[in-house]
Amino acid sequence: MRPIIRKFYRIIQTNDLFFKVFLVMVVSIISVSIVISYSTIQVSQNLFMDTFTITNTKVLNQMKSRLEAYSYAVVNTVNSMQTNGTIKRVLMEEQLNSIETAKLYYEMTKQMESVYTEVASYGANMIVIGKNSRLFNMNYSNWPVTWDELQHHAVTTEALQSPNQLLIQSTSENGEPMIVAAKVLLERSTENRYGIVYISIRERQLREFYEGYTTEGNKILIVNDEGQIISSNDQTMIGVTDQALLHVSREMSELGLEYTDVHVFDKDYMILSEYLPTFNMYLINLVDKRMISENLLSKKEIYFIIIGIIVLSVFIIFILLRRMTKSLTNVVEQISNMAKYHFKRPLVASGGYETEQIANAFNDMLRELQEYVDLVVETEQKQRKAELKALQHQINPHFLYNTLTSVKFMVQQGDKEKAAETILALITLLQNALGHINETITVEQELTIIKKYVLINQARYGERIKVHYFVSPECLPYQMPKLVLQPFIENAFFHAFNKKKEGFIQVMAAVKDEKLLFEIVDNGDGMDLEKVSLSSRYHGKRQLFHGIGVRNVHERIQLLYGKDYGVEMTSNIGNGTVVHVILPLLTNELSKKSTIF
Repeated sequence: MRPIIRKFYRIIQTNDLFFKVFLVMVVSIISVSIVISYSTIQVSQNLFMDTFTITNTKVLNQMKSRLEAYSYAVVNTVNSMQTNGTIKRVLMEEQLNSIETAKLYYEMTKQMESVYTEVASYGANMIVIGKNSRLFNMNYSNWPVTWDELQHHAVTTEALQSPNQLLIQSTSENGEPMIVAAKVLLERSTENRYGIVYISIRERQLREFYEGYTTEGNKILIVNDEGQIISSNDQTMIGVTDQALLHVSREMSELGLEYTDVHVFDKDYMILSEYLPTFNMYLINLVDKRMISENLLSKKEIYFIIIGIIVLSVFIIFILLRRMTKSLTNVVEQISNMAKYHFKRPLVASGGYETEQIANAFNDMLRELQEYVDLVVETEQKQRKAELKALQHQINPHFLYNTLTSVKFMVQQGDKEKAAETILALITLLQNALGHINETITVEQELTIIKKYVLINQARYGERIKVHYFVSPECLPYQMPKLVLQPFIENAFFHAFNKKKEGFIQVMAAVKDEKLLFEIVDNGDGMDLEKVSLSSRYHGKRQLFHGIGVRNVHERIQLLYGKDYGVEMTSNIGNGTVVHVILPLLTNELSKKSTIF
């Protein structure tokens, strides 16, 4: 198993360019196909839902108009019953002989038939009861009820509590839902109640108003003011109470929304709602968005088309890329072998025009590069040798003149011992400067030279600037390049105390994280590093050396030891300057191997 894996890995490694480009192309094709397909489906769904919403809104308005027409017919019928004198007389007469009773019943029937005609066209039934226990039912099979049953019925109770209103309520007869409009008949002058008129319609008859406009995913509901569904093309919903549905319908009516989304009955629907003021109910249209979308688009067909396009595209890309990258892979292999074994051997061009041009251009570049490398190496070596040698001999004559003048005054004043000590310190400095600049010395020797330099300056200018040394003993044997720390001590002496006349300089050395760390700190004037040139801060007539600034020291350290080492400096005006010098831990043997030339 492992040899197979290694072989497969080598194939991938050898054809790395092909697999990378091929993978990018495949991912791009698949991503674009998915995004375009998704966008197309979404746009189609949104467009269809918008169109579907407009259509359903019109249909819902038609349903509302039909229900309002029925409501208008009920109101007209009730008003006609209220104003009919014959009906009033029949319902109020209590003791009549058989002939009079028959005559009244005949007249009552004729009057009710004329009034009943308008609501009869909707399939509704009309019943009238009087306080004299008379009951007249225009369609007994529609609602087979007796006077005693009606007298104690909930519809009657509600009607008697609001005698001046036409109340429309939902009830049931033998388990079948009904919608009943009831109104108490009153004598206008005395407000005397002489009967009640009922106009009832069964739910299946009410359903005929809208059933032709519904589908499985497009449901119509009529919900009363208690949130109960009293009519729906989905029979399983009738009688169910859903307060969330009622709340959304009321909110839509108050805000004037045409449609919104709602989650009811464990599904996501788009809801359209119209308020029926006469019925005090809501006509609601629930659209199952998922079912409508599935019927609109055949996603399986779209997926098959996408897969077919992807497979065909990937096959074509595979063939083209393979032909294109095979020759490039050959060139890459030659370049790889050249870097390891045959740097001067030119590439052998093969394959297409582009590959040949690349190989020829590379061969030309290779020839020129070899010439330039030889020239640059030689020039760089000469330049570095010249620069470092020049630094070695750039001893400031002013420094020598001022130091010797100070010695002269010491001798004249009779302080021969101090004069001799100063001359010895100067000799030590000159010996160190005139030696080979690429030689390394120990930390202990570098500190000795710094102390000699400090001695000369304090002999010339007094001891207004104190120098303190905090050196870990373990640092002393390690090697370091010459002239690394001294430029910073010079800078502190001659530039850090122009405004402040007194202060101190601290020289610290320690070993940390396998590195040799130095820190030169002064409490002098400080400076703005952004405004002051790093190298120009170290030029001055009173200094021992010209041009050995922060940048010189930093570049020299990095040239010798690499980018992990060098100089870092921070300074704040009025708070002094801190210089960090980072060097590797070098013994005498290691330091010999790390020189440039």
